[in-house]
Amino acid sequence: MPLRLVFMGTPEFSVPTLAEILESGHEVAAVYAQPPRPAGRGMEHRKSPVHIFAEQAGLPVRTPRSLKPADELAQLQALAADAAVVVAYGLILPQAALDATRLGCFNLHASALPRWRGAAPIQRAVMAGDAETAVMVMRMEAGLDTGPVCLAERAPIGPDTTAGELHDTLSRIGAGLMVRALAALERGSLVAVPQRAEGVTYAAKIDKAETRIDFARPAIEVHNRIRGLSPFPGAWLEAGPEGRRERIKVLRSELAVAAGPAAAPGTVLDDRLLVACGAGAVRLVEVQRAGKRPMPVAELLKGYPIAPGDRL
Repeated sequence: MPLRLVFMGTPEFSVPTLAEILESGHEVAAVYAQPPRPAGRGMEHRKSPVHIFAEQAGLPVRTPRSLKPADELAQLQALAADAAVVVAYGLILPQAALDATRLGCFNLHASALPRWRGAAPIQRAVMAGDAETAVMVMRMEAGLDTGPVCLAERAPIGPDTTAGELHDTLSRIGAGLMVRALAALERGSLVAVPQRAEGVTYAAKIDKAETRIDFARPAIEVHNRIRGLSPFPGAWLEAGPEGRRERIKVLRSELAVAAGPAAAPGTVLDDRLLVACGAGAVRLVEVQRAGKRPMPVAELLKGYPIAPGDRL
């Protein structure tokens, strides 16, 4: 018999899971998403991707700023749901909310737990140079991503994979994984295994101070930071003559096979934006000027000359 569910999610990452849950025949009693936020040049309030998708699917949407108030908890309990599915919701669930459904709350988390618990597991995995990650269905408890794992599927991270590419892969894999977990929950056969005590790391939210490229770091670290922050929020550098320097996002880079001549970190080494690092060099491949679309470096250089010897 299909389950009666509450779905909690906000960004684009969450949408495929909600879509597959609906396609699998489960009943979604309500969708919870973050409230509309000011965005864009006009700072108009915009609904989240999950909010928009849920309304298009004819589902009731709730956007509380917190689930702690007694009236919000009462509304959640009144839904009489069998379980809650949580995918990048963005709000902390108090214990009373975790206990509000008959079978509990199940979270889709984009890392190989216990590695990268927390807010930015995809970006942190890429920035750290991890060769592999996973997406996991976890039975939620009060701790930060500490609950036992029900199902998992691993995914490789290529040496040039960006966080955006990995995001899309894990979102797709995770949607199917959650539907499999719900099928097992429906049969009464879902098993949750406690996480290992060893290897715990935390994926802190990305700080603005981390986004400026530090070419004094080794080339591999620079490359991993660029791809780990691509496309959002984007690693950036400053280029141009003094007094007219411009911030440019770097969306893709390559590790240089040969470092080029010895030079201070940040020095442009050739006419195709090979840049010296603290050890080795990186070649910038795709960039984005403020207010412009992403473009190959060759296109940037046609209208924005950066010469060998310039410092970035």
